[in-house]
Amino acid sequence: MLRFQTTKLTRIKDFRIMTQLTKLLLASIFTIATVSLGNAQCATWIDSPQKDDAENAHSIYRQAIKTEDYTLAFENWEKAFSIAPAADGKRDYHFTDGAKLYMNKFKTETDPTKKEEYKNKALSLIDEAIACYNAGSITSSKCSNDECIQKRIGYLAGRKAFDMFYTFNTPYAQTTEALKLAVEKSGNDAEYIVFDPYASIVVYEIEKERMDKAVARSIYEELNAIADYNIENNAKLSSYYQQAKDAMNAKFAVIEHLIFDCDFFVDKYRPEYEASPEDVEIWKKIVAKLKAQECDASNAFLVEVESKYKAWATAQNEAAQAEFEKNNPSVMAKKCYDQGDYECAVAKYKEAIDAEADDEKKASYYFSLASIQFRKLKAYSAARSSARKAAQLKANWGRPYMLIGDMYGSSARNCGDSWNQRLAILAAMEKYRYAKSVDASLTDDANSRLSKYAASMPSIEDGFQRGIKEGQTVTAGCWIGETVKVRYKK
Repeated sequence: MLRFQTTKLTRIKDFRIMTQLTKLLLASIFTIATVSLGNAQCATWIDSPQKDDAENAHSIYRQAIKTEDYTLAFENWEKAFSIAPAADGKRDYHFTDGAKLYMNKFKTETDPTKKEEYKNKALSLIDEAIACYNAGSITSSKCSNDECIQKRIGYLAGRKAFDMFYTFNTPYAQTTEALKLAVEKSGNDAEYIVFDPYASIVVYEIEKERMDKAVARSIYEELNAIADYNIENNAKLSSYYQQAKDAMNAKFAVIEHLIFDCDFFVDKYRPEYEASPEDVEIWKKIVAKLKAQECDASNAFLVEVESKYKAWATAQNEAAQAEFEKNNPSVMAKKCYDQGDYECAVAKYKEAIDAEADDEKKASYYFSLASIQFRKLKAYSAARSSARKAAQLKANWGRPYMLIGDMYGSSARNCGDSWNQRLAILAAMEKYRYAKSVDASLTDDANSRLSKYAASMPSIEDGFQRGIKEGQTVTAGCWIGETVKVRYKK
């Protein structure tokens, strides 16, 4: 029994050893296959028995591309690439030219399946070129050190990202990876063509809330730093970087308020303000933007700009108000009246009358003027004159006569003895009767006043003592000075 168990344990141990050896063997085989595949992917024609064929095919396809004979170019490119993907090991043409040829096929193809195939081929060729650079299989006299190679990788990644965005419409996540690699490897040598795609993707992802704000800020800052470096140091392409920066930042402007704080906008707008410190439009924009970003009210820059803007706005408002008052005296007359400044109201109505050409409006101003002169200033003669002018300018308008009647009635007590006071009442009643005779809409108002004053008419006894008969005309004294027909109360 013991011997059996020992034998069993030995077999288990041997099985485990064999399993480990099998795993190691498979791993070795995989590694060898991978290395072989990598070597094949980056093979050159240097020691190839088909070197002449590869070089001939290379020369033919390169010339065919120049003449846009893409059929001939593709046939010979396939031959050259199958023999030596890395050409002579000093250039990446077979990868980049192949990508261009597949892109041409993509653009002219209508079958969706084939288009997808050509797209994938074009993109994979750039990936293969990058892999060969990383493996050290491609070098050149112009690019032999690691820094140069890394920048070439960045260049290829940038061109790939550009095509992914504008031609192949690949998912943003994939395009973003290529853009990241381009900027990471190229640094300040990153091409300006990556700015617009990168900015477009960042804006889209932020608006969809699929990108962290800190990541977006980092990309913004990195791209602007590259642009500024080249604007300053790259004499040949400075203007291109400037244009690309402006276009990029125009896109970023859509999300600036989402990813940046107050300090960013202070730094952004301060140079513009300092360049034109008296430009009101710049003040207005800065104040609006900083407040929209919820900058603290005590922020020194905001306080400086806002104080200048407020002072300007106050002066503008005062000037506008003065101009308005000058051109709208009737409005100002009403304002003066509401404020209790009746002398001002009178002056403004007179200005309005002098400036007005429309008789009906002028009549309205005269009536308002008369009302103020009578009710607020007790200037009866002036008020009656204004009311008469209002009546003359607007036919069949009884309101001015009603107002004159009110003047006579309210001043009656100040017109001497009882007899003359009652004559003033008769003068008022005559105005009410005339008012309703020319303006039927005033009948009720006129009758109400006539009824009110009926008891204040002179008595027949008062007239008998003076020898005045009913119907006889007499002059009402006091300031009134009008002849009235004597009527006695019943």
